[in-house]
Amino acid sequence: MVIVTITFILYLMLMLAIGIVAYRRTQDLSDYILGGRNLGPIPSALSAGASDMSGWLLMGLPGYAMAAGLGSVWLAGGLLVGTWLNWLLIAQRLRVYSQRAEDALTLPAFFEKRFEDSSHSLRVISAIFVLVFFLFYTSSGLVAGGKLFETVFGFDYTIAVLIGSVAVISYTLFGGFLAVSWTDVVQGLLMVGALVLVPLFAMGEIGGLSGTLAAVEAKNPELLNIFTDAKGAPITLIGTLSLVGWGLGYFGQPHILARFKGIKSKDSVPTARRIAVLWTGISMLGACTIGLAAIGYLPAGLSDNETVFMVLVDALFHPVVAGILLAAILAAVMSTADSQLLVSSSALAEDFYKALFKKDATQEELILVGRYAVIVIAVIATSLAMDPDSKVLSLVSYAWAGFGAAFGPALMLSLYWKRMTKAGALAGIITGGVVVVVWKQLSGGWFDVYEIIPGVALAFIAIIFTSLITPPPSATIQKRFDDVVAEIKS
Repeated sequence: MVIVTITFILYLMLMLAIGIVAYRRTQDLSDYILGGRNLGPIPSALSAGASDMSGWLLMGLPGYAMAAGLGSVWLAGGLLVGTWLNWLLIAQRLRVYSQRAEDALTLPAFFEKRFEDSSHSLRVISAIFVLVFFLFYTSSGLVAGGKLFETVFGFDYTIAVLIGSVAVISYTLFGGFLAVSWTDVVQGLLMVGALVLVPLFAMGEIGGLSGTLAAVEAKNPELLNIFTDAKGAPITLIGTLSLVGWGLGYFGQPHILARFKGIKSKDSVPTARRIAVLWTGISMLGACTIGLAAIGYLPAGLSDNETVFMVLVDALFHPVVAGILLAAILAAVMSTADSQLLVSSSALAEDFYKALFKKDATQEELILVGRYAVIVIAVIATSLAMDPDSKVLSLVSYAWAGFGAAFGPALMLSLYWKRMTKAGALAGIITGGVVVVVWKQLSGGWFDVYEIIPGVALAFIAIIFTSLITPPPSATIQKRFDDVVAEIKS
């Protein structure tokens, strides 16, 4: 235990050191929010992946795979395809368009400047959805951190959540986007390394891949059938769509989209896309394999499947290696929570404070407001994470659906449809966000489908219908759209 503790302390010290270096490189709000738009393809790809996956990759997904068996490939496959399409369809256009739209730093600012919305309604409503859904998303990461410190060190859950919160706040507060991105490179490599090593060692203990599959089949052969659930019942259309539908969420996640805006140039995107898809593919395979291997290695099961990664690491590895691998969970938690805190604080500083209250605010003042916002948002998210019965995957699924439905259709059409109007964008954002919130409260029949699917579908319909019945965009907006398309093709 002493060795594991020392490993954790050294890891936290390394992350804080990176934050201090980044602090010295942060000169203005563009540096704090997007790193001065100068991130290379490797850190962009690893940072996008690490901030995307969060603690659920090492806790929620292995736990789900342990319960669902090969049925988990529907969820993992949907996420892998979503990652690829997001980099393919969104990254280049958003990088170019966000800079041409008066160097829009945040997603709400992009919508406002894309449609020349002088009323600020698009910006403020978008920022409200950012803050609401990120509170749930950030709290999911803090829940994961709490379970980590509770399981590994035996801390009281409340104390464990507080320790994780302080660690994340510290380096996000100082370094901003650069600290978040640089630490994400370290964290992304650590996460994928852990997701390769743990299943290999676990399968090695039970006779390799064939031994693992035999052990799973002996316990429950239905776990090896991707078309049935663990009880042998066929996976319904609603169930399949709900799992694959996770891939729809990528197009609206502000913390992932920030990496597209911060990349050095559009020409860096193809390289970054290949790295990101490879990283995600290996990570998805590793997480699902951990769950399957655990079925054979832990025949008695677990009271909380989301602790499976930690239990296997503790059982299989020397304390020095275990400490490093368990730090991967902390890496996953920190890499996402820091990104979410940064985007949320950016929304408060850029989209509320500057847009509504003080248009002539200095760069130093905005950075200060952003840092205060990190503390306030983190405190609220921490309070939401205090329930020890919280499930990481459940919290993530709600926030993921909210962002995907509220912003995904609006962003996609704003980048590809010249006829889209401000009213259409507003209708889509409100429709997508509200449908997710309402649908989540309903159950039975089609109401059991994952709320992101009706949210995205109805948001697309709202945008197209509203845009077609309102006057077309101004000549200036349409010319800027044509200029972006021309630059992408050049």
